[in-house]
Amino acid sequence: MSSPIAKLSFWGVRGSTPTVDPATWRYGGNTPCLELGAPDGTKFILDCGTGLRVLGNRWGADGSATSSTTHILVTHYHWDHIQGLPFFLPAYKPKNSIRVLGYEGARAGLATVLATQMEVPFFPVSWSDLPGTIKIEELKKMEFSIGKVRVHAKFLNHPGVCVGYRLFTREGSIAFLPDNEPFEPLKLKLAMRDGTRLEKARAQAAVERSKLVEFLKETDVLILDSQYTDDKYQEHIGWGHGALSRVVSLALEARVRKLFLFHHDPQHDDHKIDEMLERARFLVVESGRALEVEAAREGAEIWLTTRARRR
Repeated sequence: MSSPIAKLSFWGVRGSTPTVDPATWRYGGNTPCLELGAPDGTKFILDCGTGLRVLGNRWGADGSATSSTTHILVTHYHWDHIQGLPFFLPAYKPKNSIRVLGYEGARAGLATVLATQMEVPFFPVSWSDLPGTIKIEELKKMEFSIGKVRVHAKFLNHPGVCVGYRLFTREGSIAFLPDNEPFEPLKLKLAMRDGTRLEKARAQAAVERSKLVEFLKETDVLILDSQYTDDKYQEHIGWGHGALSRVVSLALEARVRKLFLFHHDPQHDDHKIDEMLERARFLVVESGRALEVEAAREGAEIWLTTRARRR
């Protein structure tokens, strides 16, 4: 039976590598994985970090894993976004049907990329031996529908091929951009290195930012890469991750309703994330505009209802 609301659950919020330090327990140490239950009953998973193992165990424990198809949208294939897949309990149950969707991002093809991490000597069970029905689909279009949910994808500023997804449910839209670097600093750095005119680099960055603002326009819930403080980002330009003030600025310009800081740096303990959240909220107040800001926390659940949508 379908739910009257869309429910978003956070199972992994950490970036780059899992953490097991007690100082990170409040926000969580598992790498990216979100679950969305759409109002029509369609099940979505966004990325397959180590949080996927926790989600799969929960499904197995409460009996909610069924023969209905689960749709997994993968943003890219860096290990922190796929390393939970070999430990996803529903994939070991013959009655379960799993559909993995993503863009190629490698010459070998999507299926080969996902199977490689389970080959000898890396893992004792091969991809082909998983009892569940697993279908892999390489996406070609940037807009498509699954059930009654419309999905839009956009290529992001991150090394290799990486996309962000925006899912439109009848209760509102959710955008998931776990890895994305602001355009202008990178463009200017490359311009200075290659001898390109700075004016041209700034113009290109402005165009790319404008496209991203349009993609995110009036999103109800935005989950966005906010790995670095502004100071730390200056040491990591080109690494493909967000800088706090630019993240807030982007959300404000796109008139987002609620922003979740995401892809927490493995070096950041709970106290540091608290500080970043406080700084982000200060920037919103300073702007004089409306934006709710939270730091993504493992175990948190968000419900989208018609009442909560932007009018």
